[in-house]
Amino acid sequence: MSNILKTEWTITPTIAPQPWLACSTCGRQRPFICSDRFRLNANGKKLDAWLIYRCIDCDKTWNHTLFERRSIRSFAPEDLSAFQSNDIGWIRRYAFDVDALRRHTQRIDQFADAEISKAVVSGSNGWTLLEIALRVSAPVSIRVDRLLSAELGLSRSRLQALDQARKLQVEPERKAALKRMPSDGMRVILDLGAEPDRALVAGRACDEHSP
Repeated sequence: MSNILKTEWTITPTIAPQPWLACSTCGRQRPFICSDRFRLNANGKKLDAWLIYRCIDCDKTWNHTLFERRSIRSFAPEDLSAFQSNDIGWIRRYAFDVDALRRHTQRIDQFADAEISKAVVSGSNGWTLLEIALRVSAPVSIRVDRLLSAELGLSRSRLQALDQARKLQVEPERKAALKRMPSDGMRVILDLGAEPDRALVAGRACDEHSP
């Protein structure tokens, strides 16, 4: 019988990063919000595409270049349809690409707001170790310790104590892992065998009663 309760958390950020850009109407740097719309321009057999942003104050637009003069034949029909219909999945793909936005500005507001869905992978009543596998669809601005504290109902000081007692492990191992942002494929393992509220923590980890 396994002594590990394995869970999986899928983290989906809900607010796209907001780049700060010089707004000619406001006359100063202002954050720009993704409009959730593409702009396309077909020139013969070539296609240009932009993701439209708007100033948070005056609504002035900024077109974030995605590609220029790309052959239309290089796109699958369903991909062209996604651009033409402002498919939200494709919009998120570009709106959360912080590295691409940093080519235009170094100041980008990122947010901790996210939807978190939880599922039990495997486990039994005799578990002592809680394993949380993280699936992160796009960068989210929340530290691992804050995420665990909010979702498991454990104070950050208690998480720190577990870490110092080597009863909390983050994989892959990195220095000050609890202070980093969650990444896709990251795993958090907590040894809760001696904790009196083990069942309560399990319920919060799984969004259901502890097994």
